[in-house]
Amino acid sequence: MSEGISKQLVLPKGSGFGVKNGAIDKDAFRKVVTVLAAKVAPEKAGVLLKAPALKRSLIDVPKVKSVAQGPNQERLVLLRYSDQADLTEDAVQFLRSQSAELVPHELVFDYDYWSTDDVVHAILPKALEEGAPSGFAVVGHIAHMNLRPEYLPYKHIIGQVVLDKNPAVRTVVNKLDNIVDQFRVFKMELLAGEPDFVVTQSENDCKFTFDFRQVYWNSRLHHEHERLIDQFKSEDVIADVFAGVGPFAIPAGKKGCGVLANDLNPSSHKYLTTNIADNKVGTLVRQFCEDGREFIRRAFNRAWDDPLPPVPQRKPRRTELKEIRAGERPAPLIGPRRNCISHFVMNLPDTAVLFLDAFRGVLSPANAGERDLSGLYTEATMPMIHTHCFTRELEPEKAQVDIRQRVEEKIGHPLGPDTVYHWVRSVAPQKEMYCVSFRLPYAVAYAE
Repeated sequence: MSEGISKQLVLPKGSGFGVKNGAIDKDAFRKVVTVLAAKVAPEKAGVLLKAPALKRSLIDVPKVKSVAQGPNQERLVLLRYSDQADLTEDAVQFLRSQSAELVPHELVFDYDYWSTDDVVHAILPKALEEGAPSGFAVVGHIAHMNLRPEYLPYKHIIGQVVLDKNPAVRTVVNKLDNIVDQFRVFKMELLAGEPDFVVTQSENDCKFTFDFRQVYWNSRLHHEHERLIDQFKSEDVIADVFAGVGPFAIPAGKKGCGVLANDLNPSSHKYLTTNIADNKVGTLVRQFCEDGREFIRRAFNRAWDDPLPPVPQRKPRRTELKEIRAGERPAPLIGPRRNCISHFVMNLPDTAVLFLDAFRGVLSPANAGERDLSGLYTEATMPMIHTHCFTRELEPEKAQVDIRQRVEEKIGHPLGPDTVYHWVRSVAPQKEMYCVSFRLPYAVAYAE
């Protein structure tokens, strides 16, 4: 910031500043600063801006333009000083050579100028300045905060600042507890804005609608969603055990994959159904609302009984259509319906590992019934299982050992050498999220 006016652009700090009757006093944040301006003809403004003699004299305040419009169409090149005595002799001589007139110019900095951090730090007591909350996650039009207890007395004012400073945000909420519900939802309170919790979130070229209070959504998993979707081929069939509102299932359907998508939460199932229709993947994505263990046991049988449609083919262009009708070009191959599952996605990191024992004997006659699934898969074509999980081990090598032991204990079989342990994110100081990807052992699936 400009040395000459920096002291004038410091907000007072301490309890009570900028707050009146429990609300933000926007007038308290208004500051008027007078700086010097070099008044010149329009064609000379660029000359001044590029002049070496003025390099250290030009204003450099964030969000303030270097050139302003004068009252008679002339240009005002703003300087960083309010007193001519602060200018170097070289600067003064250069301005005289350009017939520049030094005039005072007022800069007005109101509430809208200051950042979220600026305002929050100003309204909090000095003891709470360090670590003051300003970060938040955005889901649709909702800003989601996770305030520590010491900031709760200021929660509504902080929420109002976030609302004021982010035009795309209409609702600000605060998380009240950890995720303990079986549906991965948490209680929240409204801090500022509209009590509108139904959002539309865009991700991976898809749109998702849901009530943020009733379903699980984490925008920080965007890259993880994209990473797994990139591994799916258009001809694959995906079984999404804990599908939520569809962040894996619907983009996979858009890609051409056949998808069996499941979630036990009735609200997630409701919005999953809505999102399937809105994203026009209804022919490829089938939704279910049942326990994850039951879904795993039924998935192979469902794909066998009612195979997924073939990979969609693009419609022939008009010129191609004429050639097809004339027998000069073969018609696009539609391909067979798909009855083999290629991937299982298990994005329930707190408990997904506990569901892995459901794969034991899933292709055996005891589970398949009258269906003959004995030749459906080989060891090389068994589906990949992508299981998200937490670990308290912070070192990657120890984390892998921990995850491997837990997975092998549930499936009752060693994992193959091609198993991949992908670090997803740090959830807490002593809690890491991983995705372990392994091929379902043939001996496990066909175990009696």
